[in-house]
Amino acid sequence: MKQTANWEQEFAERFEARFDEFRQLYCEVYNNDMQAFYWLAGAMHEYYEKRNAALKALDRKREKEPFWYSTNSLVGMMLYVDNFADNLKGVREKIDYIKESGVNYLHLMPLLKSPKDRSDGGYAVSDFRRVQPELGTMKDLEALTAECHINDISVCLDFVMNHTSEDHAWAKAAREGDEEMKKRYFFFDNWDIPFEFERTVPQVFPTTAPGNFTQLDSGDIVMTTFYPYQWDLNYGNCVVFNDMVCNMLSLCNRGIDIIRLDAVPYIWKELGTNCRNLPTVHKLVRMMRIISEIVCPSVLLLGEVVMEPSKVAPYFGTKDKPECHMLYNVTTMASTWHTVATKDVRLLRFQMLQLSELPKDYVFLNYLRCHDDIGWGLDYEYLSGFGMNEIPHKKFLNDYFTGRFEGSPSRGELYNDDESLGDARLCGTTASLCGIETALTENDAKALKTAVDCDIMLHAYMMTQSGIPVIYSGDEIAQLNDESYHDDPDKSPDSRYLHRGRFDWTKAEKRTDNKTVEGTVYQALTELERIRREHEVFTASADFSVTDTINKHVLGIKREYQGKKLYAFFNFSAEKQVVFFDGILSGVELISGETVRGLSETLEPYGFLWILC
Repeated sequence: MKQTANWEQEFAERFEARFDEFRQLYCEVYNNDMQAFYWLAGAMHEYYEKRNAALKALDRKREKEPFWYSTNSLVGMMLYVDNFADNLKGVREKIDYIKESGVNYLHLMPLLKSPKDRSDGGYAVSDFRRVQPELGTMKDLEALTAECHINDISVCLDFVMNHTSEDHAWAKAAREGDEEMKKRYFFFDNWDIPFEFERTVPQVFPTTAPGNFTQLDSGDIVMTTFYPYQWDLNYGNCVVFNDMVCNMLSLCNRGIDIIRLDAVPYIWKELGTNCRNLPTVHKLVRMMRIISEIVCPSVLLLGEVVMEPSKVAPYFGTKDKPECHMLYNVTTMASTWHTVATKDVRLLRFQMLQLSELPKDYVFLNYLRCHDDIGWGLDYEYLSGFGMNEIPHKKFLNDYFTGRFEGSPSRGELYNDDESLGDARLCGTTASLCGIETALTENDAKALKTAVDCDIMLHAYMMTQSGIPVIYSGDEIAQLNDESYHDDPDKSPDSRYLHRGRFDWTKAEKRTDNKTVEGTVYQALTELERIRREHEVFTASADFSVTDTINKHVLGIKREYQGKKLYAFFNFSAEKQVVFFDGILSGVELISGETVRGLSETLEPYGFLWILC
């Protein structure tokens, strides 16, 4: 039986069209437990029924335009609600600023209820159905998303699915000895099996949170891949999957358009493996895609897969069996900062070449900075061919971006610095890493122009890549590092708060004054966004390739769509560079409006060209 009585035709048709694959996957993962399967099906119908008329209308509209998110019109911004505008009502009051900034994809960083002192920035959720009280309520969230939809802004929210807080009701009951709740996690009464896991499972935070297990006061041992207060959920238990799906659908019904699947590669655990990217993970994600297509087809799944490209692409699934709609282009982000430090584009060119070979319906989110640190997961096999060996090169990068390297204008701080491994990560805002902070401190006008040009060039390069550009809130006004976190005992141990400072609305008021740094950067970015929206050659479905500039300091990218060609060139050097074209290039430079025709051009320090032919 595929459906129960009284299911609406729309829901029934969606369910029946996907029934066979959905049932097969569920039975493979959960040992033919059809009772649990039909419980989930019934819950899905309940969430469909609860979905309001406006959201159902959006579902139908996007069903007719399934790749609505792959156009050149989307520009994203990620922000912390409290840092940006105190609370959800405050963000709602700032929608005009968000629209003015050219943003129509708003990523709200974790805002669900979590313990203040043990939250990992909101990634230890104690209640998936409540907002952190100081930020507002679920009704406030729903009001914000409704207002965003009126203004054609889509909203993204993190769904922390690998673990819960130790303060979650399930965890509290498990701690008290509830055997059914213990089965929702990985509980052991001795270290025998945990020690076996430790043989093959890498540590995520070897310095700040070593090991993958935590012993409780009761003597029980629980799996905690990330931090001791984040208890890993056991997705081998169908009750966990069913209940977490319901938590996800509850958020979708509050008007969330994009569900960011946090730490998704970690959700399936098997003894004797590294517990990363296991085949069953893909079955679970595929089922989540099917479920969203049935209940709320306007909702997208964004996978957080912070790994090398070979591990990232499989999360798109296949054409017939898609998984995530979008993924982060994390490797390119790290390689971009490597290029800023080395002034050598060869690694970036190599990775752009790899990306160009992927199917055009793969949509990446491209970004320069995010809430997290920058990890140097670079392709060292490739870099070794240029004499860049992993340990010393990582040290060079960290020295460069913390200003220890002679001549470096960058100002950042290290995160999880483990001198024995030489594998620290990096923190800092885009502006400070580009050198704007140093130039302002030293009152060096020439250095300031160079740093600002670097900042703008990087954003132009980000917007040239295929996918959706996402700006970290504050970057549009060149906000600097926030040193005040050192004085806050709750934040001082975590250097990522260096770039998570409060949005400075006083500086934002300068955005219309192009004589200020804030105005220069803001106006440049909004102009780049405008040009990108007006030219379909920037759409994700355009052909994308790399061009040889015969200059290791200059990256060349080519985009083609419906007879139009865009040639983009980016100088990653603080010196003027000549870029050579492959034959005579003739077209209009989109920034200046000037006609370009010739075999070469000279780029200013950190200059760039967008030439449309």
